[in-house]
Amino acid sequence: MHLRLPRFIQTNPSLALFALMATAFSGFGQTFFISVFGSSLRDEFALSNAAYGSYYSLATLGSALVLLRLGTIVDRWSLANTITLALAMLAASGLLIGLAPHWLLLIPGFFLGRLGGQGMMTHIGFTAASRYFDRDRGKVMALTVSGLPLSEALLPAAGGLILAAWGWRAPWLLAAGFLLLLALPLMRWLSRDAAHPETVRARAEQDETTEGTGFTRRQALKDPGLYMILPGALAVPFIVTAILFHQTAIAELRGWPLEHIALAFSGYALGHFAMLFVAGPTVDRIGARKALMLGLYPMVAGLVVMALTHSAWTPFLYLALVGMSQGFAGTAGNALWPERYGIGHIGAIRSLAQALMVLSTASSPVLAGLLLDAGTTPGGLALGFAGGTVLASLLIGLAPDVKQPCTETS
Repeated sequence: MHLRLPRFIQTNPSLALFALMATAFSGFGQTFFISVFGSSLRDEFALSNAAYGSYYSLATLGSALVLLRLGTIVDRWSLANTITLALAMLAASGLLIGLAPHWLLLIPGFFLGRLGGQGMMTHIGFTAASRYFDRDRGKVMALTVSGLPLSEALLPAAGGLILAAWGWRAPWLLAAGFLLLLALPLMRWLSRDAAHPETVRARAEQDETTEGTGFTRRQALKDPGLYMILPGALAVPFIVTAILFHQTAIAELRGWPLEHIALAFSGYALGHFAMLFVAGPTVDRIGARKALMLGLYPMVAGLVVMALTHSAWTPFLYLALVGMSQGFAGTAGNALWPERYGIGHIGAIRSLAQALMVLSTASSPVLAGLLLDAGTTPGGLALGFAGGTVLASLLIGLAPDVKQPCTETS
């Protein structure tokens, strides 16, 4: 029996799988995996919650700043070489943390994990989806985004089981071995047919029917519309990180049992994953910009539910709605940059957006924590976030269109 692939990945199934696996493997440097070992690391190195959080935030901020520069290599290096560098950083992170004799080594370990995982792996995956799939880009982006809920479902559970059986160092060392011995050969093999980025750019210059050379990052930064779109593109990761990071504090203030919140996260994951099947076709039908505007409103609804209701079912509903925006806006937001600025320098432009996303996720827990410490109620925090999200959506709609720029070297 011949297996027929969906039309949108038939042009290059290897690269579609590459993009999916890049976001999935990024999980080794994402907060949802690293947080599993928080109490073990604090106990091992006698760190306070404040000290541990500060080191992690410092590493995250540092990775965002480096990503602004390092992220541009995806426009100059082959796909195989960029993925090799990212996986090497992730593996080095696992070795540093797994073998660390002193807490000082946690800082470079976190830095390499955040840069290689949340930074470069997701950046490479979404850039590959942007560059090598100009048709049905929304569906390809949705497939790429699905690597994140896949990773969320598998890695924390696996890490927790290994931790319980063999201690906290074993998962990190096993992760390093997995990344070097299995993930690296697989990803290099999947990228074997990828044209060099400069070849793709040269073809675009010769073909007047394509998106052309597109904007350089310098030209994109001169676009007033960029600054009107960015708040909406960053709203979901900013707010989701703040809400999830302080979820136990919110639960305590509302009187919700912590195990109740843990169960409610299944609704978040389900909403995240289910919306990917809607987001891709919607982006292809109405465009990434309009889809991003729409994709913010499930989160607005969820925040209003969180603010105005205190029932036992509240966390199930509001987390499911927030998860829907995570899937929808994640797909539309990543499709927006090639749609607006072309693919010629998409790596440099995406690295800017990715670095700003990392910065936002590093700062939002601090802001939310300060507001809660100052006496802001969870309801007040939620309504403030909801109002800001509506404003961000309106700004996307008001952003002016752009015209193809003059040729410029980046």
